[in-house]
Amino acid sequence: MTIRISRVAWDDEAGTALRAAQRRELDARYGSDDHEPGTPPTAADITLFLVASDVDDAPLGCGGLRMLGEGSAEIKRMYVVEHARGTGVAIALLRALEDEARRLGLGQLLLETGTEQPDAMRFYEREGYHPIEAFGPYVDEPRSRCYARDLG
Repeated sequence: MTIRISRVAWDDEAGTALRAAQRRELDARYGSDDHEPGTPPTAADITLFLVASDVDDAPLGCGGLRMLGEGSAEIKRMYVVEHARGTGVAIALLRALEDEARRLGLGQLLLETGTEQPDAMRFYEREGYHPIEAFGPYVDEPRSRCYARDLG
């Protein structure tokens, strides 16, 4: 599958639709209560946002970076539509986010996923992310699982 990854504005139509699809999936897994610890990402705090699409410009996935402090950022809103899972879209998005982080001079990426997303945990571990203690708003959140990867 040919995958094109584009840097887009937070309010980009495809990105907005992908984030809404992700929210529906998370609601189905966790219930429709507020299942996101901390402040939801916005255009004001997402340094960059990427959308993956196919050769026909159909959106396949997305992901962004939120700066955490000197030298690190958090991956936010990493999502791939169900029919594109297992085709390399997630890996392409993750590598593009890592490349962008390196260009920004970052040495580490962190992320949070949840206990009801074993597929995500397996993916991140397979791609070189290791479990870490919960950070920031995820401390004391029993459904949160946090990961990190040094980019060196």
